[in-house]
Amino acid sequence: MSTIKSDPTIFIIFGGTGDLNSRKLAPALYNLFLDGWLPQQFSIIGTGRTKLTDEQFRANLLEDINNFSRSGKAVKAKWDEFEKNIYYQVSDAKDAETYKEFGKRVEAHNAEWKTRANVIYYLAVSPSFFPIITSNLAKAKLTTDVERTRIVIEKPFGHDLESAKELNKLLAGLFNEKQIYHIDHYLGKETVQNIMAFRFANSILEPIWNRNYIEHVQISVTEQLGVEDRGDYYDGAGAMRDMIQNHLLQLLCLVAMETPVNFNADEIRNRKVDVLHAMRRFSPEDVRMSAVRGQYAKGWMEGKEVPGYREEPKVDPNSNTETFAAIKFFVDNWRWQGVPFYVRTGKRLHQSSSVISIQFKDVPHKVFPTEATESWQQNRLIISIQPEMSIRLQVQAKRPGLDMILNTVDMVFDYKGTYTNQAPEAYETLLLDTMLGDQTLFMRGDQIEAAWELIMPVLSTWTNKKSLNFPNYSADSWGPESAEALIARDGFNWFSLPLNGNKK
Repeated sequence: MSTIKSDPTIFIIFGGTGDLNSRKLAPALYNLFLDGWLPQQFSIIGTGRTKLTDEQFRANLLEDINNFSRSGKAVKAKWDEFEKNIYYQVSDAKDAETYKEFGKRVEAHNAEWKTRANVIYYLAVSPSFFPIITSNLAKAKLTTDVERTRIVIEKPFGHDLESAKELNKLLAGLFNEKQIYHIDHYLGKETVQNIMAFRFANSILEPIWNRNYIEHVQISVTEQLGVEDRGDYYDGAGAMRDMIQNHLLQLLCLVAMETPVNFNADEIRNRKVDVLHAMRRFSPEDVRMSAVRGQYAKGWMEGKEVPGYREEPKVDPNSNTETFAAIKFFVDNWRWQGVPFYVRTGKRLHQSSSVISIQFKDVPHKVFPTEATESWQQNRLIISIQPEMSIRLQVQAKRPGLDMILNTVDMVFDYKGTYTNQAPEAYETLLLDTMLGDQTLFMRGDQIEAAWELIMPVLSTWTNKKSLNFPNYSADSWGPESAEALIARDGFNWFSLPLNGNKK
């Protein structure tokens, strides 16, 4: 059970009847309650236009928790205790009266608890509602308590650099920066958090974490799934906006950032922004040589025929939207000058996984006979985020026997093998940090703008020049051939982690 307790907290979830609350937020809050992380006095208020009673809303959330919680089906005694704190308010985000009702509910809880509670407004809604809801919250004077009022905004944070700047300008005019939590669930994943622990808590790594010893870095987030029922959103976004601008650049920042002075949230976020500012900008010619896009065709996945992207529901039959993107970045500073960072992501690929591979330079001189080194591989550090959570160091070792034969072996830190307790879901970590007022794992406005600024030349080039070969990779492949060529030109190949025969 937890020893850290947040102050009494009120969660007001806009989009309370939506998919995000059903699949992620409600199960995460319930698991925090089970593990003793929620304060004794808390309230969860779901809002939406659907007409529901408190009882109906609670019943819906119970079904969601039974289906999606990592802890399995709710135990009746625990659920009975939890559901007493759940309420529902029918509301129209455009109606000012709605916000007066929120104010009354907050004051009622404060009077009952005899304290001032933290109030977290969670915008689990379409980005088109962000300006409406945030402006109305401010007009109703529901966010004036800078220390206790927080607003959580889900990605996408803008559609391009200009819209991101507009959103940041709006939020900065209504709230203090310490109130704004841009949530990226990838940063809450246990292995992602462990990148900082692994780098900065171990003295053996820092001396070799630079261009003198590291040859290149790969970051791959690949998915077997297609766009499913997200065709209308995805067709206006694509792989670059949906994944690289946020998730993958965040991973890159964690790998490349300088050592922070302390673990203060702004200090860590400053170091991440430094990386984005140091990254080499793209000219149109750079885009042609350093960025690859793809779109999946129909094919077979695990014995089932699947449609191509252009045949998916709510997708333009002539869509120019990329479902695969690979790009080569450089970080132009003393630590990383000349070290390529290869990033790729895509849908309908052979394997669902999120892996960071750091390949070290080869030994300067091989002292072993040729027959001893036939299976020689350079040292690699492999950080697997999903589906398995592990950190592997690949080194050369002698195979047992009378002859001198070297093999690559893995030195593995595996979460399942090391710890018996179940790792929390990403949203549990991030919701708890929001309650505690810790912004370390949340993106800051300037960081979002810096990421958009970096990739806008690529997006502009792709938008202005329609791809004539879409679709250009089949389902259950590793993407277009040009992605292999991108990395092969430098003498490397994409790394994929063997997952014991399990592709999922």
